[in-house]
Amino acid sequence: MAGEKQIALDLRGVSKRFGTFQALQPVSLKIYDNEFFTLLGPSGCGKTTLLRMIAGFETPSTGSIVLHGRDIANLAPNKRKVNTVFQNYALFPHMTLEQNIEYGLLNLGWGKDERHERVAEMLRLVQMEAFANRKPEQLSGGQRQRIALARALAPKPELLLLDEPLSALDLKLRQAMREELRALQHETGLTFIFVTHDQEEALDMSDRICVLGEGQIQQVGTSRDVYEYPENRFVANFVGDTNFLDVNVTAINGDLATVATPLGLSLTARHKGLQDGVRKATLSVRPEKITISEMPSDGALIGTILASNYMGGYSHYVVRIGDTELRVSLPNDHSNLATIERGTQVSVGLREDSVRILHA
Repeated sequence: MAGEKQIALDLRGVSKRFGTFQALQPVSLKIYDNEFFTLLGPSGCGKTTLLRMIAGFETPSTGSIVLHGRDIANLAPNKRKVNTVFQNYALFPHMTLEQNIEYGLLNLGWGKDERHERVAEMLRLVQMEAFANRKPEQLSGGQRQRIALARALAPKPELLLLDEPLSALDLKLRQAMREELRALQHETGLTFIFVTHDQEEALDMSDRICVLGEGQIQQVGTSRDVYEYPENRFVANFVGDTNFLDVNVTAINGDLATVATPLGLSLTARHKGLQDGVRKATLSVRPEKITISEMPSDGALIGTILASNYMGGYSHYVVRIGDTELRVSLPNDHSNLATIERGTQVSVGLREDSVRILHA
C-alpha cells in the first residue's frame, strides 16, 4: 500500500538473562525505516543490553531480531549491516580522521577509489573536510563525535545505533549536537536507534520513544504521547516532572474517570488501566499545567506559596492547598514579571483536560 510504513527492525520476544539475573524481559517492537527511535530509561533498565543484542555484542536468551526480513540474532557483529556509535567514540588515536573513516571500508574490501570517494563524501556530510589529516586528540568532543558518526555511516549500514553519544559533552554542545544528529538522520534517510537516560534529549529528537523500566517496556509512543498521556506511574514519573495525588474513583465511563481529590474538588479526566469496580487511583498533573494567580477567582482553589525559585525561563513554586503540596512551573513571559513571594495566598487553577488518571 502507498504510504505504508516499512519495517526496518522487528524484535520478537527478545530477552536476556545473565545467569539467574533477568536483565530484560521479552521485548517485542517494530521500528520503521527512516525513523529516529529512542530507547529511554534509567540505569539498569535494560536499554543498553537491548542495543548490544541488536548490534551483535550480546546473544539473546530468547527471541528473534529481524532486520529487513532477515533474522540476524545469531550473526556475528561484522556480518550484520548495523553500525554503532559508542559513548567514548572509540576512534583510533594513531590514525588520521581520514584513516579512521576508511578503516571499516578497507576491512570490507572496498576498492581504493571507492574508499576515497566515500571518505570524502562522509567528511563533507559532517562538515569536517578541513580536518581530514588531523588526529583525534587534536579535536574537540563535538568534532570527535562527528568523525565517529562519519565512520559508522561510511559502510552504508541499514541501521545506526547510538549508545549515549552526547553524555560526555557539555550542555551547550549537547544541545547543538542534538540538532546536528537530527539533521543528519533526515539527510541520510537512515533508521537511528538512540539510547539515553536523558528525557529532554529523547523528547527533543525522537519520532518515537520506547520507555524501558525494570527490564520491560513501559510505553511506546511519540514524544507527545509519553509526556501528555503516560500509561502508568513509572512513565509519568520518569519522563518530566509531575505531581501525584491519591484519589478515590467515583465513576468510570469509557476512557473517562471521575475522581474525588484531596484538594476538595471532583475531576473527570482521561484514565489508563482502570476497570469497573476500582476505587483507588493516582492522579498525575504536570507542574506547568497548573496555574496560580494573586488575583482572586470565583470557584478557584486557594493556596499558599511555600517556596519560589526563579529559574530564568520559568519560576518554580511549591503551593500548599490544605494538607496537599503541589509543584507549579510558570513561564516568565515578560522581563518585569515579579516572582510571587513565599507566604502569598494565590488562586490555583487545574484544568480537567490537563490531568491523567492512572492505576494506583
